[in-house]
Amino acid sequence: MPVLPKINEYADELTAIRRDFHEHPEIGFEEVRTSGIVADLLRKWGVDEVHTGIGKTGVVGIINGKREGKRTIGLRADMDALPMQELTNLPYASKNPGAFHGCGHDSHTTMLLGAARYLAETRDFAGRAVVIFQPAEEGLGGARAMLADGLFQKFPCDEVYGMHNNPLAEPNKFGVKPGPAMAGATFFDITVNGVGSHGAMPHHARDPIVIATALVQNLQSIVSRNVQPTQPAVLSVTQIHSGSAYNVVPDKAVISGTIRYFSDEVRDLIHTRLNKLCKGFAESYDVEIVPDLRPVFDVLMNDADLSESYREAAAEIVGEENATITKELVMGSEDFADMLRAVPGAYCTLGHKGSVPVHNPGFLLDDAMLPVGASIMARIIERRLAA
Repeated sequence: MPVLPKINEYADELTAIRRDFHEHPEIGFEEVRTSGIVADLLRKWGVDEVHTGIGKTGVVGIINGKREGKRTIGLRADMDALPMQELTNLPYASKNPGAFHGCGHDSHTTMLLGAARYLAETRDFAGRAVVIFQPAEEGLGGARAMLADGLFQKFPCDEVYGMHNNPLAEPNKFGVKPGPAMAGATFFDITVNGVGSHGAMPHHARDPIVIATALVQNLQSIVSRNVQPTQPAVLSVTQIHSGSAYNVVPDKAVISGTIRYFSDEVRDLIHTRLNKLCKGFAESYDVEIVPDLRPVFDVLMNDADLSESYREAAAEIVGEENATITKELVMGSEDFADMLRAVPGAYCTLGHKGSVPVHNPGFLLDDAMLPVGASIMARIIERRLAA
């Protein structure tokens, strides 16, 4: 079975919707225009219930099948853009300075809208489908906000599925990894409170730059000399901020970065070592060092049986040769992991034409993937709620 014919009929409309979202990106918890359009389209297309304001700017739609059933399947897409400048020169490039759909969430939202329209028109399933449009995936805790708002208490689901575009895979190549699939993540800020002085008289200072740079080097030993080599983990320092003048030793330096891991035990080990290093450096240099560690993403765990079910649904759309079970761990993180901790399900990737990776200012998305992704999402509902 190729792309579902009914979805293919409105492929051009899906492209127009996606490009409109792309032209008007909104970052996390500011998706007012986007969520408003999503809610209006769901109502226009006859979705039975449309709920807004879930997790601040989230939207949830309920679609009842034409046959009675006790089971409910959830489909989720994220809506937020990245806080970065677009450099694509597209005719529909971002009109909002400092905001860009550089991760393809505009496509995720559009594909789920396409699936919702199809399901509302056909209703060829037993039970109900819940379509979840989530805000603030990019490190701001949108999934946790929806869960804190009672997402699965208000809209109980037996299973839940998500999807992400992949410009580095072959077009229409579907991939899903059972078990741990994407890393958990901690963001950290370490503040070194030293003593400033004139740049020509550093003996009056406790130089936070010297301390911070030494600490950065030691942070790199945490993974290489503490974590078991067979356990994947990353600690990256991505920012150092300090100083304001050529002739002033500053009184403060801030080190920021991220930690990635695939188990809570490894996460806790890295956190403990980082805290101990900060305490030791503070004592050695006679300064105050304040670490702030924030676990922002859980490890994404795909249910093994539901991963295979997802693959089987995708195979009906893209062909068996393009629907694969993968083994590769992804060090990137995804807050759909929080939903998968609450409800079993699976998260996949879908390839599209392109060579520029996500989170790059020149990222381009191929609109040809939209009816394909929408069809896979619709098909998993029809298969899992076929009884």
